Amino acid sequence: MNTATTQTSMGHSNPIGFFARAEAWLDERGKGAWIAAMVLGFIFVWPVGLALLAYMIWSKRMFNKSCSHTSHRRTMRHTSGNSAFDAYKHETLRRLEEEQDNFEAFLKRLRDSKDKAEFDQFMNERASKADTDALPEPSH
Repeated sequence: MNTATTQTSMGHSNPIGFFARAEAWLDERGKGAWIAAMVLGFIFVWPVGLALLAYMIWSKRMFNKSCSHTSHRRTMRHTSGNSAFDAYKHETLRRLEEEQDNFEAFLKRLRDSKDKAEFDQFMNERASKADTDALPEPSH
């Protein structure tokens, strides 16, 4: 019998599995849970808090609007057992993601057109200023 499988079957946990479960647990609770864990880590064992801060920055959890993006993807994989509901849920989530993508593309186009309009206005003002500077002074 393999000793590695014996140890895990006897109730010893895999440290990687523990960290993955802890990460999933914190993700389900959101960014606040990550920040609370980091603060508690700094209070009780400062290297743990520092490690959590580094991990949050490295994984971009610190800068996302919500760190539940990974748990959202996980909910799409879980089934309720009712195939009609699962199909409806899948289609609704797909449609919402498509609408979100379309809206983000619209916002990008809006920002781009505003930037272009501001740049065109700047160039026109600069050209008109250069024209007025180039005109000779009227003599009296």
